Amino acid sequence: MRPSRGPFLTVLIVVLLLLHGLPWWRLVLAPQWPTAATVAGTVLAVVALVGFPLAMFKGHGKAHHDGLAVLGDSWLGIIWQLFVWTIVGELLDLILAITGMHGPERNRWTAGVVLVWTALICGWGLWQARRIPPVRTVEIPMPRLGAGLDGLRLVMIADTHFGPINRARWSAGVVQRVNTLDPEILAHAGDLADGSVEMRRLQVAPLGNAEASLAKVYITGNHEYMSGAADWVTHMDGLGWTVLRNGHLIVERGGSRLAVAGIDDLTAKASGVPGHGADLDGALAGLDPDLPILLLAHQPKSVRMSAPAGVDLQISGHTHGGQMWPFHHIVRLEQGAVAGLSRHGERTMLYTSRGSGFWGPPFRIFAPNEITLLILRSSVPSNG
Repeated sequence: MRPSRGPFLTVLIVVLLLLHGLPWWRLVLAPQWPTAATVAGTVLAVVALVGFPLAMFKGHGKAHHDGLAVLGDSWLGIIWQLFVWTIVGELLDLILAITGMHGPERNRWTAGVVLVWTALICGWGLWQARRIPPVRTVEIPMPRLGAGLDGLRLVMIADTHFGPINRARWSAGVVQRVNTLDPEILAHAGDLADGSVEMRRLQVAPLGNAEASLAKVYITGNHEYMSGAADWVTHMDGLGWTVLRNGHLIVERGGSRLAVAGIDDLTAKASGVPGHGADLDGALAGLDPDLPILLLAHQPKSVRMSAPAGVDLQISGHTHGGQMWPFHHIVRLEQGAVAGLSRHGERTMLYTSRGSGFWGPPFRIFAPNEITLLILRSSVPSNG
């Protein structure tokens, strides 16, 4: 028997009504604008309420209509910000009431500020999402790292999410910036693309020009398992990246060695893709226990198994730093980390990237993107 869709549809309808209804009530009806403005705002709210789910269904369904996907994703970001800042705007409304302003005038001031602020912050968020990510440099102590590898330059990108918006030029710009950093190890921590290889080939193509002197490694994220993971693994291998599917390689410099391991995303096993599934034991099998270990794991919460296994440094993406405030609170509850460096147990450090691209709404609000330069430091610096 198929599970009933009733509860899901009920929740969906309630969420849609809240997202659109609250801004309509507080920003259109309550201010008592002139009739023409009220009618126009109401028509827009109704069209958006009906059109938004249709655009999302058609855009992200089997047909993959990129134009509708962009329309739906963009509106999702805008209506979310309208909803959030409408709630925050109640504080302004309270302040105005305390100062003695009442009636439609107070509501118009509040609505006007919320509308202008939302327009400004969405414009800023669009720029933040579409720019070539700035470089964030972080030094990370790895006490077990040999002196010969002190100062190792590890460049990390993640969550490029090549999708409905053609970002081939952005992709080339990211690679150009990465190459200027002279990486010894270059890592892509998953969520490469949304869509098939055929659909996103041109956007991913510049990654074939990325350079690293010791290793260029890639792991799957959860979105690969919605977009043809097996094909993406083959494609990235063809572009010259070593795909770490529950495996490892050894890099060496100055007589010191480092194990670079990677696992499939935590969602891989449930995806049904044959042979895929996170297997940390398999990734670390056969390693000398004295070797320091760098682990690529797409989701930060994988540290719950990597720390007990003695991994020295785990690098992850997935969170986008929350992408659009205030989602970072939800992300922290689910993943345990949102961005930056954190310690887990006596040995394990976790670095969580805010990601290089974006997913869905083309906005980043209080969650800037990044290309990360991690400089690994030994407890015994090299003489060089």
